Amino acid sequence: MKMIAIMQPTYLPWMGYLAMIDRVDQFVFLDNVQFDRRSWQQRNRIKTPNGETMLTIPVHSKGRRDQCIDEVEIDTAQDFAARHIRSIQHAYAKAPFYGRFAPDLFDQLKTRADLLADVTIPVIGWLLRQFAIDTDCVRVSALDVAGQRDALLCSISQQLDADTYLSPPGAANYLDQSDAFRHAGISVRYHAYEHPTHTQINGAFEPYMGAIDLLFNCGPDDGLEILREGVQ
Repeated sequence: MKMIAIMQPTYLPWMGYLAMIDRVDQFVFLDNVQFDRRSWQQRNRIKTPNGETMLTIPVHSKGRRDQCIDEVEIDTAQDFAARHIRSIQHAYAKAPFYGRFAPDLFDQLKTRADLLADVTIPVIGWLLRQFAIDTDCVRVSALDVAGQRDALLCSISQQLDADTYLSPPGAANYLDQSDAFRHAGISVRYHAYEHPTHTQINGAFEPYMGAIDLLFNCGPDDGLEILREGVQ
């Protein structure tokens, strides 16, 4: 049995995203679909002493409405890394595990890259390593697949010899109407996840922050255990 999951790469994803990767044998970054500036593909939240703050990677989008995620260029005229590092320092300098992990994260953010996916995917990889999640990850753009929506997801699953596809619950509205997976003999399961609470500085607990919030507050060992508690 081989189970895979497929999701667009996001910036500093929340723990539920990492929990999905932790559940599967192989994870696929869906980087060859249209970029959506209204999504989490270039942004995420952290919890500061003054409330939550959104960290956003600036990108070139004017006149590029139909660009795919793997084509999105960072606006390098803006030093987003410096701004994000200052925000993270302000938010988490007093967190128990900040000193252990922040320098490596900052090195990741300061890595020169022209493309959005060349920042977001390596940062996700860094987070996975800190929590000792060793799921194999690949990019769709490196595979020879075609199709749209459910047909594309099914084609990816077939190429990777998966017999089970783990989907985010939000896709149920169209996957439940699809025959592609049924005809291919691939079962579809859903990643039901309820956000667990955990120790957190900066006031009352706030869910759905980027997973660095969990790492800096709880560390990798307790953090992984907490992360897994949310799986339903």
